[in-house]
Amino acid sequence: MTKAEFVAAVAAELEVPKIVAAETVDAFLKVTTDLLKAGDKVSFPGFGTFEVASRAARTGRNPQTGAEIQIAASKSGKFSAGKNLKNL
Repeated sequence: MTKAEFVAAVAAELEVPKIVAAETVDAFLKVTTDLLKAGDKVSFPGFGTFEVASRAARTGRNPQTGAEIQIAASKSGKFSAGKNLKNL
């Protein structure tokens, strides 16, 4: 499902114009992203939890040459499904 299709589905569910649904979806994404950047966890009981996961620095290999390379530490978004989502 694309973002446009998702916005259309939200608009139909809420019975509001698509522009209002698009603003709502954009606001949700912005607030969630801002909270994750601040290091907070965003939890929706029954649905799931968004949080930031840290990856330690490690040594990897270049698949073409086999040479060892250093992979820097990084952070990425992580989603853990809640009970209702796991029981589909």
